[in-house]
Amino acid sequence: MVLYPPDDPFLISFTLFGIPIVVRWYGAIIMTGALIAAMLASRRAVARGYHPDHVWNQLMLGLILGIAGARIYYVVFEWERFAPNPWSALNLTTGGIAIHGAIIGALLSTVIYTRYAKLPYWDWLDVCVPGFLLAQSIGRWGNFFNQEAYGRPTDLPFGLRIDPEYRLPPYNDLSTYPITTLFHPTFLYESIWNLVGVGVLLWLDRRFGRLAPPEQRRLNPGDLLFLYGIIYSIGRFWVEGLRTDSLCANGIGGECEGSIRVAQLVSVTTIVLCAFLLYLNHRRPFAGQTAGTRAESV
Repeated sequence: MVLYPPDDPFLISFTLFGIPIVVRWYGAIIMTGALIAAMLASRRAVARGYHPDHVWNQLMLGLILGIAGARIYYVVFEWERFAPNPWSALNLTTGGIAIHGAIIGALLSTVIYTRYAKLPYWDWLDVCVPGFLLAQSIGRWGNFFNQEAYGRPTDLPFGLRIDPEYRLPPYNDLSTYPITTLFHPTFLYESIWNLVGVGVLLWLDRRFGRLAPPEQRRLNPGDLLFLYGIIYSIGRFWVEGLRTDSLCANGIGGECEGSIRVAQLVSVTTIVLCAFLLYLNHRRPFAGQTAGTRAESV
């Protein structure tokens, strides 16, 4: 099976009264993922006794901080590219965002919104976290339309066809890597892993979380965040090792020969930190058994 990305990364591209009207597939998919994730979170909010409008109110803040965090994170680790013209870092059309920065921005939005709306922070995170991973799963398909975030050449019976103009050296040498060369569809691997992770989080929450029968409750508020960090980071560590465009600790992007892949370093750190926090979270009495649910006004 061969995956063929479209030649045109634009969903809409025309000029109206001299004004260019452009919508990229990437942006449309990111927004679609965010909206579907918000729909899931709003259903979970209602089940826990919160008004669903809280989810939609937070969504815009989460998008703004998520995009800003993703760009800042990328620019920091690719500073050599932007140093000659720092203002170019503000031009998102040149590409370059990092999912770990987006996660930081999204988590920051929950801190700000829960303080503003006077919501219990850890319980609200449990509402939102499966949606974070679902949005990531859908959003990865934006890489397919942009022909980016692909892996090394593969001999597997399935793979991704990349046009030469989108290939990084040395894979743009058609004498060595002809047009028929297939690459690991790392975006697909991560998308599937994340989707499975969503299912695991929802099952654990339903079976052992706040809405489970009292005698079955094993999860404390905040556990889903730590489990999310572990699940996502395990998959990301493996997938990152296949990619050809990683952010590298030496400030140069690529396959990171002689350097450390930043995403892998962050993944290992996240796994260890979340496992430790999960342990600490169960050193205290479980408060979930006494937590009631109530409908909240906006």
